[in-house]
Amino acid sequence: MRVRSIPLAAALLLPLAPFAALAQAQPPAPATAPAPATAPAPAAPEDPILATVDGQPIRLSDVLATAQDVLPADLRAMPPAMLLQVIPADARRQLLERTITERAITAAARTAGLDKDPAVQRRMQRASDSELQQAYIAREVNTQVTEEALRARFDQEAAKSKGEEEVRARHILTRTEAEAKAALAAVKGGEAFDAVAKRASIDPGSKEGGDLGFFKRGDMVPEFAEAAFAMKPGDISAAPVKSSFGWHVIKVEERRAAPRPSFEESRDQLRQQMLQERVETVVQQVRGTAKIERLDQPAGGRSLLDNAAPPAAPQPRR
Repeated sequence: MRVRSIPLAAALLLPLAPFAALAQAQPPAPATAPAPATAPAPAAPEDPILATVDGQPIRLSDVLATAQDVLPADLRAMPPAMLLQVIPADARRQLLERTITERAITAAARTAGLDKDPAVQRRMQRASDSELQQAYIAREVNTQVTEEALRARFDQEAAKSKGEEEVRARHILTRTEAEAKAALAAVKGGEAFDAVAKRASIDPGSKEGGDLGFFKRGDMVPEFAEAAFAMKPGDISAAPVKSSFGWHVIKVEERRAAPRPSFEESRDQLRQQMLQERVETVVQQVRGTAKIERLDQPAGGRSLLDNAAPPAAPQPRR
C-alpha cells in the first residue's frame, strides 16, 4: 500500500520542486557527431536493482512507479525509456530516496502487525477495488472514444443542427427617453445612424458608430434582444427601447446563423462529453449483467438503512 494514502510528517517527504518544470522539459537531442569506436559495453539489465530495504530489492520499475505520484499528468503516459531521458539526474535520485522511504515505512507497518488490523485491511481492500474499477472503466471507455469516433460524432451533430441565429446591430444609448426620441428623429430626418451614435450615444462603442457586432439572443438584456430579433436588416426601432442601461435606438444591419466551431475547437469538449456518456453506458451494462439481490428493503417493510446505527468499533489490539 502506498504512503500517498497516509499523512506523513513533513520531514519524511522529499522536496518535489525539481518535478514542477518537467512538463516543459525535452529529451536530450541526439549527438550530431558520431562517437568514436570503442569496445561495446556490457548490456545493462532491463530492470536493475537500485537498492534493498531489509533485503527486499528496489528496482528501476519501482522508482518509475513512484514517479507516477509526483510527475505532471502529461508526463505519466511517456514510455519508460523516454521518461528516464526527461527526468534530471537529481530528480531520479530523489525518486529513489522517496521509494526507499516508502518501502521502509511499509516494512515497519507490517512488522507492527498493521497489515492484520481489520480497519487497515478494509481500507487496503477499498484501495485495491478502486484501482480495479478505474482500470476496467478506462479500458472499456478509451477503446471506444477514439479520434475516429470523435470525428464521426462531430460530423453527425454538424449535419443535423443549424447554428444559433445571430443579429448584427447598431444602437444609440441615451440616459433619458427624450434624448432617445431626439436621436431617433434625427435618424428619420436623414442623418446617418452612425453619425448620430457618435454624437449622441453614451455607450463606449459610440466611436464605432454604435456597432455591436454579431450577438446571440442570450448575449443581450431581454428588452434589447426582444426588439432586435423582431426586426429585419435595415429596420430601425419605431420607438426607443428601455432597458436597465438606459434608452436605446436600434438599427439591425444583418442576420445570420452563427458559424459552428471547427472540429479542432470542439474536440476537447466533445471528448469529455463522449467519455462521460461512455462511462454511464459501461456502468449500466455492468449493473445489468450482474446478479444483484437487494436485502435492505424487506417486502412491505422499512429500509434497513433507515435510522441504522454504525457498527461497533473494533477493539484496540493488545
